[in-house]
Amino acid sequence: MGKIEWAMWANEQALASGLILLAGGIVGVAGQFRGWEFAAYAVAAGVFVCLLEYPRSKRAKGTSVERSGQYCFTVCVKAFGPLTRNYYVRAFLHAAICVPGGFMLATVLGCVCLGIASLIYLAAAIRGEHWEPILPRKDVRKPVAESIKNPPQNPPPRPPPETRRKQAKDLEGAAYDNPSSVTDD
Repeated sequence: MGKIEWAMWANEQALASGLILLAGGIVGVAGQFRGWEFAAYAVAAGVFVCLLEYPRSKRAKGTSVERSGQYCFTVCVKAFGPLTRNYYVRAFLHAAICVPGGFMLATVLGCVCLGIASLIYLAAAIRGEHWEPILPRKDVRKPVAESIKNPPQNPPPRPPPETRRKQAKDLEGAAYDNPSSVTDD
């Protein structure tokens, strides 16, 4: 069994938490609930968390699949250097962001989910993981082999060269001699 990459799970959890926090904040502001200022904070915090968590990290082993349109967010997150690459910082940042969301019912679910994401990031940081950007690779074109440049002339199945039928203008020259016996003994 392979080693679990906790940061991958934390990233998905935090992105979903940011969306839930954003949706709860919108509901709280639109409904003008008591303490709607916390809902306005939740809208801003949800947008921030989504922007921070949208770019995926490169996996330690295997292939890393980036999200569509991730590159521009990756450049922004990469620009902050160790503040965004270190998972201890992310864990404590998410823990601090989720606290005000607990004071309003519309944002409590996003708060709890973000707190769970913070714990998962803390587990990833303890195990020594860190955020590594997925950058576009330069495709190296391999030279085309000669066999690909010149495709086969006859359709499959292709018999070995010594038993192939000879192309001839007359019918006697094109006759096929079967090397194995076909008669019943």
